[in-house]
Amino acid sequence: MKNKFQINDPFWSYYQELVGKVMLPYQYEVLNDSLDDPDIEKSHSFENFRIAAGESDGAFYGQVFQDSDTAKWLEAVAYSLMVNPDEALEKKADEIIALIGRAQQPDGYLNTYFIAQNTEKRWQNLQECHELYCAGHMIEAGVAYYEATGKEELLSIVRKNADLIYRLFITEKREGVAGHPEIELALVRLYRVTGDARYLTLAKHFIDVRGTNPNFFAEERQKSGWSLWNMNPQNTDYTQVTHPVREEQNAVGHAVRAVYLYTGMAMTAKETNDPTLTAACERMWDSIVNKRMYLTGGIGSSAEAGEAFTLDYDLPNSTAYSETCAAIGLIFFAKAMLELTHDAKYADVMELALYNTVLAGVQRDGTRFFYTNPLEADPAYIKKLPGLQHVYAKRPKWHACACCPPNEARLLASLNRYAWHEDGEILYSDLFISGEYRPDAQTTITTETGYPYDGVVTYHISSAKKITFAVRMSAWSPLTSVAVNGSSRRYRLGNQYVLLENLVDGDTVSVQFDLTPSKMYANPKVHADEGKCAIMAGPLVYCFEDCDNGDLNQFSVSRIGDIHSVSIQDERIGNVNILKVPAWKFAPSDSLYSFQRPKAEPAVLTAVPYYAWGNREIGKMKVWIWEY
Repeated sequence: MKNKFQINDPFWSYYQELVGKVMLPYQYEVLNDSLDDPDIEKSHSFENFRIAAGESDGAFYGQVFQDSDTAKWLEAVAYSLMVNPDEALEKKADEIIALIGRAQQPDGYLNTYFIAQNTEKRWQNLQECHELYCAGHMIEAGVAYYEATGKEELLSIVRKNADLIYRLFITEKREGVAGHPEIELALVRLYRVTGDARYLTLAKHFIDVRGTNPNFFAEERQKSGWSLWNMNPQNTDYTQVTHPVREEQNAVGHAVRAVYLYTGMAMTAKETNDPTLTAACERMWDSIVNKRMYLTGGIGSSAEAGEAFTLDYDLPNSTAYSETCAAIGLIFFAKAMLELTHDAKYADVMELALYNTVLAGVQRDGTRFFYTNPLEADPAYIKKLPGLQHVYAKRPKWHACACCPPNEARLLASLNRYAWHEDGEILYSDLFISGEYRPDAQTTITTETGYPYDGVVTYHISSAKKITFAVRMSAWSPLTSVAVNGSSRRYRLGNQYVLLENLVDGDTVSVQFDLTPSKMYANPKVHADEGKCAIMAGPLVYCFEDCDNGDLNQFSVSRIGDIHSVSIQDERIGNVNILKVPAWKFAPSDSLYSFQRPKAEPAVLTAVPYYAWGNREIGKMKVWIWEY
């Protein structure tokens, strides 16, 4: 299955080309341990498969979920091949797939950690050992590679593995769920591409039984008598097993696990038409977006709690975890909810996480990656103070836990799939990206835009039939105009989409969004942001860096004055609009405390898009800044 939407966009084409030309070749070398660089963490991911296949000596190395790095890389390759065919890259992927097939056991089992050294311990530690998680990522890779190339080798491998899991948990009625959800959404994808209802049954089973026995992981530990990481099996919130999913009231626990689970729930709800599951998803969405999400679309506020949600409105800036994978997972959840409900509020958050946290996670050159994404950083404190050990002043070349780099690659390569969705005859424009959308053989919609720095989006209709076209009305644009063939008038609104009916060949739709920079203020319950403001222009959150302004601790934003946007070209961050923000600069003092207010003089601060921070000189960064 080829992409219905082909991107040809002044902003996004750069990133899709970066994936194919830089990120995937670079990541292949890292996963293959081919780069002799002391700053690059050893992966051994491919080598683990060679060991499991009996083709190499040595021991398993890396995280227990190291197989998932290979799986996500293969999935990213699949999406990249859909966009830009590459015979050399495809050949490398085929070779890795063949290796995976040789490592797979006769019964379908596939996990190099256990094949290589712990065969007798399979399925004994679902809480910690990620067997179902790794299976899920490999299933996603198999589905994507089949869709991209038509080749069935990896699809056959993952079906054999899924059939084994079905026998264990459905036929033989083995108790248990994944400690790290992922397989649920993967099984729905496998069902959709194969039509085999067993996979949907298995996905629904894992969702339905989750939380029905909150003590399962503790009982599992007692029965097996061993632990990998000494995780606390009594911390049932962390693994989202405190309550059955339909009874949970708040988004809890490890943020990535949570949104992967919620994505699987939403996908299953769509396939089974289950209103109780839909209601649970909507409740989790409200908990995240209205009480536990950063302005940048980042989620997971605490490192000490385990990359996790904590309490409502607990959103610290400098100690934020906001893992790149969590933002990607939030996009998965948003996409699934969008297809389930056709409500534009999900596309708004999908866009927010994409343009801010996800893009911030990768260096513009494609070879460095943030794992965590704080909203404030000071290199003088990072790694030196308690609570800041997880924060980086600059993006590393790789990570010992390398879930984020290949996740970045697979999302950016598959961006085509997030720009549009369909509901019967209605075609929904969710993200504003230039390119050609072909929903069927009779219709082509060509989009032209300079978004996110230009608010004009133009659609050209070429169709042999009448179509109904829906355009998202973004929540951040207070003034939006829509015109068909130059005529502006009121149009029917549904779930914050403008519905344009009976469009015909030759029609042109023009939408003008308001990208005026605006100050944002947090709910007063967010104590970290009291007295502060942040700045957005369209979907972009902006931040301040020392390299543009000097010591940020000496500045506050002025309560009055207009913010001006200036277009610049800088090869380190690309063509961007920076903002000139009226401010006050406070004179430093030799005294730690004083009876006198600091003297202030007018100044102008420069703000850059949050996604661009850390690409130039290392220094302080702030999203939220005092307003004076």
